[in-house]
Amino acid sequence: MQRSLNGIPGRKWFTTTHWSIVVSARGESESARESLEQLCSVYWYPLYIYVRRQGFDPAEAEDLTQGFFEHLFRRDRLHQADASKGRFRTFLLGSLQNFLNDYRDHCGRVKRGGGQTIISWEAQDAESRYLLEQADEVTPEVLFDRRWAVITLGRVRERVRAEFDAGGKGSIYSMLAAHADGPELTYEEIARRLAMSEAAVKSAAHRLRQRLREVLWEEVADTVASPKEMELELRILVELAAAEGL
Repeated sequence: MQRSLNGIPGRKWFTTTHWSIVVSARGESESARESLEQLCSVYWYPLYIYVRRQGFDPAEAEDLTQGFFEHLFRRDRLHQADASKGRFRTFLLGSLQNFLNDYRDHCGRVKRGGGQTIISWEAQDAESRYLLEQADEVTPEVLFDRRWAVITLGRVRERVRAEFDAGGKGSIYSMLAAHADGPELTYEEIARRLAMSEAAVKSAAHRLRQRLREVLWEEVADTVASPKEMELELRILVELAAAEGL
C-alpha cells in the first residue's frame, strides 16, 4: 500500500496526468489531441474570465481564448510544458499571460490560425455565465483560481452522480446530496421515503462521502506532479471553495 491522503489509498503516482497529456500532445496522435481537448473543457471558462477581466470585450475574449488553446497545440509551445516547474494550472495561466502580452505587443495581430475552433462556444455560452459573476474586487488571478475550484468540484459531483445513476441509485444520491446541503432532510426522512433502514442510509452516506473523496483525489492528481503538490493543491481547492460558499 502506498501513502494515503485523507484516508484515500495511494496509487502508482499519476500514471496519466494532465501534464503527460500535454507532453503526448506534442506528437500527432489523434487520441492525444482528444485528451487535450477534454482538458481544455475544464479550463476554458476560468481562462475566459481572466481574459475578460483584462479589459477585452466579449468578442475579443472569445477569439483570444480560442486562439490560446490553438496556440497550445503547436509543438513548439507545448515543448515548454514542464511538470517540474509547478502545477498545471499555474503553467496554463502563465502561458495565457504571455499570449496576451504578445497580442498587445503586436497590436492585436495574434490571431487564430486557420479559424480553427477548439471549444464549441455555442454550447458553453461563456458571456452569459460571465455576466452572472459578482462584481467583486478580486484580481483576475484569484477569480481564475476560484472558478477552477468550482468547476473541479462540479466535475467530481457529476462523475459520482453518474455512477449512482448507472447503478440505479440516483434517488439515493439526490437525497443524500440534499441532506449534505441542509438539515431539512434527515436520515430518518430519507429512510422513510426510500423504504430503507436508517442504518442502511447512513452506510450509503458513508460510501458516498468516500467516493467523492476518491474522485476529488483523481481530479486533482491529474494536475500536479508529486504527492507534496497534491496535498497543497487539495488544501488550496478547499479554501477556494469555502470562499465561494461551497
